[in-house]
Amino acid sequence: MIAVLDYGIGNVSSISNMLKKIGAANSITANPEVIKNASKLILPGVGHFDYCMKQLRNAPFFDLLQKRVFNDKIQILGVCVGCQMLMEKSEEGSEKGLGWIDGEVVKFDQKRLPANFRIPHMDWTDVKPTGNSPLYDNIEEPRFYFVHSYHLQCNNLNNITATANYGYEFPASIIRDNIMGVQFHPEKSHKYGMNLYNNFVNNF
Repeated sequence: MIAVLDYGIGNVSSISNMLKKIGAANSITANPEVIKNASKLILPGVGHFDYCMKQLRNAPFFDLLQKRVFNDKIQILGVCVGCQMLMEKSEEGSEKGLGWIDGEVVKFDQKRLPANFRIPHMDWTDVKPTGNSPLYDNIEEPRFYFVHSYHLQCNNLNNITATANYGYEFPASIIRDNIMGVQFHPEKSHKYGMNLYNNFVNNF
């Protein structure tokens, strides 16, 4: 059973519904007992980085989450701001990130964008896998739906599992051992998102 972590933020129902479509048992939960027995975890996130981090740190399962990720090595997938929270910090606020992946979150550099490119980046965009993650297995010409004004900046390029381009190239997804994150919204990405969640469920 997959635990979709509920800490009072955003898109949990749409993620749960997508998992149901692929036949993956899941629970939207803040219950430590459920999280303790889950087979995998999904960390959603929508909105402001600082608010999401404060909510997560105040969640009843926060200490258990650290144990499950680092002691039990459970597979976890961060989605959108949930992905950004895996990093050390964000230019969007002053709260520390989880610091599980080396790097930070930075705002799109308007000076590097063509004149007609607006922030936020809000569109379907092609994603180019780097070849080091089974998340993209059997997904032909992957493209996903993005909504974000800030993007990842990794200090270790080996953590990047895919890139996308919005005026310039940026990391679209990341990995470190059992910890994964995607900047885009698989649950809004139709067949591409369904295939990606299916790979998360079955390929790890």
